[in-house]
Amino acid sequence: MFGLTKPLTIPNADEALPGRDVPVDVVRPHAVHGRGIRAPFPDGMESVLLGMGCFWGVERLFWQLDGVWTTSVGYGGGSTPNPSYEEVCSGRTGHTELVEVVYDPDKIAFDALLKLFWQGHDPTQGMRQGNDRGTQYRSAIYCTNEAQLTAAKASQTHYAQKLSDAGHPAITTEIAMRDAYYLAEDYHQQYLHKNPHGYCNLGGCGVAY
Repeated sequence: MFGLTKPLTIPNADEALPGRDVPVDVVRPHAVHGRGIRAPFPDGMESVLLGMGCFWGVERLFWQLDGVWTTSVGYGGGSTPNPSYEEVCSGRTGHTELVEVVYDPDKIAFDALLKLFWQGHDPTQGMRQGNDRGTQYRSAIYCTNEAQLTAAKASQTHYAQKLSDAGHPAITTEIAMRDAYYLAEDYHQQYLHKNPHGYCNLGGCGVAY
């Protein structure tokens, strides 16, 4: 959504923007269901961070699911503390746009989230998603526990074969344990609920999981 002339490599920590000590002040509840978007969450909930390109459409994809307790959008996978949207879009923070999905594992399986993740975007495009180019659009799964990490890696292997059979290139998705997650500014939270005709660039490869 910003210009195309941006770095397409992730900066080292000493090259990244300095950021700030003060987090973004997001205090409003979820605009769709009224639940909180900051931890702590109710006992028994689990969470995962998913990057699938522009986070506006991704968040809407997941907040609609039965078993998902809440969602938020933010930034992770980089070096700059408490970055602004403009800083992330500059390519100089190392962050990618993420959705935190907080879900009840008794009501929705982690594998169901992974299926929607893989089918909901093109995980082979590196530092882009469709016409959106930049490090903040890269595909990522940042897990909260080892069971999630094992399942995510197994799902990648499974879907990579499906994509290969259909003639697609290799998956570029980053899969790792989660690190710092910084909430995005309030106007980004549940953006497509507040702006129903807003920009959404979600699109998969057309290959079933």
